[in-house]
Amino acid sequence: MNVTTTNMQRDGRDLLAETLRVPVWNALAERADAIRRSLPPRPNDPHGHYVWLRSLDDDQARRAELLDRLDSLCAHISGRPVPGYASDDPLPVAALDEVDGFIGNDVALLIARYRARVLLPARR
Repeated sequence: MNVTTTNMQRDGRDLLAETLRVPVWNALAERADAIRRSLPPRPNDPHGHYVWLRSLDDDQARRAELLDRLDSLCAHISGRPVPGYASDDPLPVAALDEVDGFIGNDVALLIARYRARVLLPARR
């Protein structure tokens, strides 16, 4: 593989990531908003957040954990890297996994193409 081929692959991957950024963020945000509406209001301060978490039943706690994950992924995709995801990864696999089943077929096809370019770069 020469430098030009590698740059073309990187450019294609970067273009796909940029194309997918908004629809993936929208799907994550919509899921987070639906969960947020199903839970009691979440305080912003650390102590209030702790008390809030302790007040939740098991089902609510699972949804709160997913809400935190979705919010983190939204922040990361928006350019505010969060711990647990590579700062240079514009679309973590976790974000793609979380939108699976919550997006249209056209976006799903683009995600499949992106996954092939990111996860299988040696084959190209």
